[in-house]
Amino acid sequence: MATLVLLAAHFEVAAVTVDHGLRPEAADEAAFVGRFCADRGIAHTVLRWDGASAEGNLMDAARRARLRLIGDWARENEIAHVALGHTANDQAETFLMRLAREAGLEGLSGMRPRFEAEGVTWHRPFLAQTRESLRDHLRAEGITWIDDPSNANDRFERVKARQALGALAPLGVDAQAIAGVTANLSAANAALHRLLMAEVACHVSEASGDLLIDAAGFAAMDPELQRRLIVAALRWVSGAEYAPRAAKVQSLLSEIVLPGDRTLHGCRITSGNDAIRITREAQAAADLRVAVEAGAALWDRWEVTGPAVDVAEVAALGEAGLRQCPDWRDTGLPRASLAASPAIWRGETLVAAPIAGFGAGWRARISRDAFATWLIRR
Repeated sequence: MATLVLLAAHFEVAAVTVDHGLRPEAADEAAFVGRFCADRGIAHTVLRWDGASAEGNLMDAARRARLRLIGDWARENEIAHVALGHTANDQAETFLMRLAREAGLEGLSGMRPRFEAEGVTWHRPFLAQTRESLRDHLRAEGITWIDDPSNANDRFERVKARQALGALAPLGVDAQAIAGVTANLSAANAALHRLLMAEVACHVSEASGDLLIDAAGFAAMDPELQRRLIVAALRWVSGAEYAPRAAKVQSLLSEIVLPGDRTLHGCRITSGNDAIRITREAQAAADLRVAVEAGAALWDRWEVTGPAVDVAEVAALGEAGLRQCPDWRDTGLPRASLAASPAIWRGETLVAAPIAGFGAGWRARISRDAFATWLIRR
């Protein structure tokens, strides 16, 4: 509510509320926001998510659902920027949660004040303000709000962190103090990120969706930069939102200088004398099939376009498809890379495999930013 009130005083805004379907009161709470917006001439939309069917970490699933739903809403309404109401208290709670997971510098740097996801730029304009200071502003304006009872349910990790923060207050460890720590760590993290970008510019290239890392350049890097590069490369190639587990990354790094093939995080890592090649693991995408509609489809990390065809779908080329591409060696790409590339199928019949040079009129391109650009926008 404070985010809405403060931004509406300076900008033309639209508001969106996500009803997670987890509490019967949520619909009334969304209607409360709708009435507030209607009184002030602010457009308001309610989006709904079936949280009752979520599996695993409910809080994380809800967060990802919010980003996806709000991102879709923003793009449909030609809104390029979305503000989130996280405060210094949220930052401090996040810090404690990540501290408990033995996070490194990146994790302990806290939530980013700005990031890009779902085709939208997201902002957290009040990370330096405490929750109570925003409530004070609402009280001064005579504006009421609703407290989510989930924020008092100590089965959630964030609520436990909030309680721990209260216990630490007598030591002077409060939201403002932790905000200062995360700011210092964030500055150090940004400096390392700039060093990583310089290494990427010198030693990393793209080849039909693969990443090639110069072996000698990689060997000369500081171990922390090696770790960051490999984690970023695995995420970019796989499209995964999260990094692989630290122990698995460390195990990979201990072996990566040795020739051979390895798999991790839905990727195949091939170490040679001259380069380390990271490509999508064909098996990781083997079950992914997407229908072609009006000559276009988004499959895995690829945007595929071509002539309109009847009853066709995009799936991995695989070994079965390679056997139908007699000239695949002319591409100069490894067999494993082509096996993980997109192909257009009609049943068991291969219609086209753009990366393998089979079938006229079809194209495939990576649907996300180039690796270096993606790193900048992280």
